[in-house]
Amino acid sequence: MVEQVKIARQHQFPGPGTRRPNSVDIDSFYEDDTTDLMTKFTNDVRRVNKNCHKPRGRYGRGLAKKNGAGGHYTWGAAGSEFTQDQLGSGIDPLIDNSDPLDPNYDSESEENCKFETITPSLDDDEVDKFLTPVMQEYFEHGVTNEVLSTLEEVNMTGNYYRIPVVLISLAFDRKSSHRELASILISDLFGKILKSEDIQRGFDMLLNQLDDLELDTPDASTVLGNFIARAIADDCIPPKYVTNAKEILEAKDHLNPAETRALATLTYANSLINAKRGLIRLDTVWGLTGGARPVKYLIKQMRMLLKEYLSSLDVDEAGRCLRELEVPHFLHEFVYEAILMGIEDTKKPEELTAIAKLLKALSDINLISVDQMKKGFIRLFNEIPEIHIDVPHAYATLEKFMQSCFAVKLFLPHDVINSVPSRGRKRFISEGDGGRIKE
Repeated sequence: MVEQVKIARQHQFPGPGTRRPNSVDIDSFYEDDTTDLMTKFTNDVRRVNKNCHKPRGRYGRGLAKKNGAGGHYTWGAAGSEFTQDQLGSGIDPLIDNSDPLDPNYDSESEENCKFETITPSLDDDEVDKFLTPVMQEYFEHGVTNEVLSTLEEVNMTGNYYRIPVVLISLAFDRKSSHRELASILISDLFGKILKSEDIQRGFDMLLNQLDDLELDTPDASTVLGNFIARAIADDCIPPKYVTNAKEILEAKDHLNPAETRALATLTYANSLINAKRGLIRLDTVWGLTGGARPVKYLIKQMRMLLKEYLSSLDVDEAGRCLRELEVPHFLHEFVYEAILMGIEDTKKPEELTAIAKLLKALSDINLISVDQMKKGFIRLFNEIPEIHIDVPHAYATLEKFMQSCFAVKLFLPHDVINSVPSRGRKRFISEGDGGRIKE
């Protein structure tokens, strides 16, 4: 027991040769160098100020971060995201929509919000890809309003000049009737989608591309001059466009090949405009095509075509010439003239068969529709009594021709077959009636 008390006193009151735990030995400070002293002093300061929330900078309010609700991965105290004006207005900040920049902003003083559909504009490549099939389809149906409605569905801001460029470029490789359709479309789109500046810019671009255009179309300079003159006659562009462009090129000392062709095109267009009654004649600058030509002219061409066919028996050439007439709704006249020529002029049964084969071939390639074929046959059936006056054997020849049509398997509707006219034979009643003919 006495020994335990001694041991306890030694721990409580250490002797002169012992050190207290966690105590600093003053003598050791003088034994260490200056670097160790500064390190120990810095560590002691950091340990004291470790949990101190006072600002260590020169300025500050001395408040805790985030109003005492700080810490890692925290947003701060509730309501700290609102301003003092919002908190002092008496309106719940959660339902306050007075800020115009707030996505939920709604003001009764303003009109209702209206949403509009925004169509992105097309670039040059997309415009060409879009316009090419539209213009190719237009050359088939020829309806300008359909093209207008199609163009209004897309946003071509800044690229409307591409319309005459693509349209005229496609018309270079086509017939005069398609070039007439191209001029009509430019005139109809002017004032609705196209402006005079767009058309002039399109012509400028085509004048710069004449070198490439003449590779496929040797007369591209003349054709483009017709388009420019026709646009002036339709009041789509002013006459001074040709005059100004021509003066600019003539003022140059040296012209490259492209500029030389452009000058020739503008000179040709200027001659068309300044000709006597030139603006009136420019309405038919592409000539009379299709149904615009006189009926007598078309009938004459069809008769010449039939005569050449009977001499050569070339079905393909006959189909090509008939297609070039561009009168698909007047081909019933061709059927009528073919049967009439077979009745009046043919002297051999082989010629009737050749005409039947021609009608069969044109019907198979759908160059002559069933409706046009039917209309031509019915017209001749109705006029056969008058034809019989000049051609006594008309009924007999018509019967042989119908047999040839059946032999080559020409498709005819049932009402046409049932309408084939036949003349009744005259018979005497008896020998004792004085030769009276039976009524």
